[in-house]
Amino acid sequence: MELDPRFIDDFVRRALAEDLGAPGDITSDSVIPEDARLIATMAAREPMVIAGLPAALAVFKALDPNCRVDAHQKDCAQIGAGEIIAIIDGLARALLSAERTALNILQHLSGIASLTHSYVDEIAGTGAVLLDTRKTIPGLRHLQKYATAAGGGQNHRMGLFDGVLIKDNHIAVAGGVTAAIKAAQVAGLSDIQVECDTLDQMRDALAAGAKRLLLDNMGPDLLREAVSLADGRATLEASGGVTLDTIRAIAETGVDFISVGRLTQSAPAIDIGLDYAGM
Repeated sequence: MELDPRFIDDFVRRALAEDLGAPGDITSDSVIPEDARLIATMAAREPMVIAGLPAALAVFKALDPNCRVDAHQKDCAQIGAGEIIAIIDGLARALLSAERTALNILQHLSGIASLTHSYVDEIAGTGAVLLDTRKTIPGLRHLQKYATAAGGGQNHRMGLFDGVLIKDNHIAVAGGVTAAIKAAQVAGLSDIQVECDTLDQMRDALAAGAKRLLLDNMGPDLLREAVSLADGRATLEASGGVTLDTIRAIAETGVDFISVGRLTQSAPAIDIGLDYAGM
């Protein structure tokens, strides 16, 4: 994924409108002389994978188009504590007004990328692929999924519009696994994925022609049985309660994919500072 400049501009505009409101930054406007300048250093305070830097730096440019932004890093870069991310030189009022919005963006997205990278490391060499989910904050999905990709994960289902996933409630209302799959096929849908809680549901889904199965909350022993049962007839995705402590064992069962909701749902923000470096 890449961040379209037009998307960044629109997102930054809305983010600043939320923070500044109609009056603007009443603190900076009253305390800081209009022509005062500021040089600020943005640096990591802990190891991290960077994500969202173009959007964060665009916040400063939005309030001071003539400010000088010297980026020392790029998205996807892995850096250590103390490393400089960027140096910004511009009008003090503008930079101070932009500070929190810019840091919020970079801290949140870099937190997602960093956590994703940790999960990817845990399953290295197993052949399993890490997927993100739709468990995102409304309005931030594009950015959060961008961050998982920056951390080495693979994006899956941007929305309800680009992939068929028949879940437990669909199955219950439709009258069973077979009935739900047949209805989707009649509607002309293909590449149908079905959530299975049991091996019996797997058997029904495979018999009905499903080519991708989501194995929900199955432990490693049951997942190994599922891999044997599928025998290459469908790709298998393990999901449900996956943590850094459990993902390796899950990957070693032979599943093709592992989806982790906490990548976007629960990733802690990374500690990043923006500190005065001169005028």
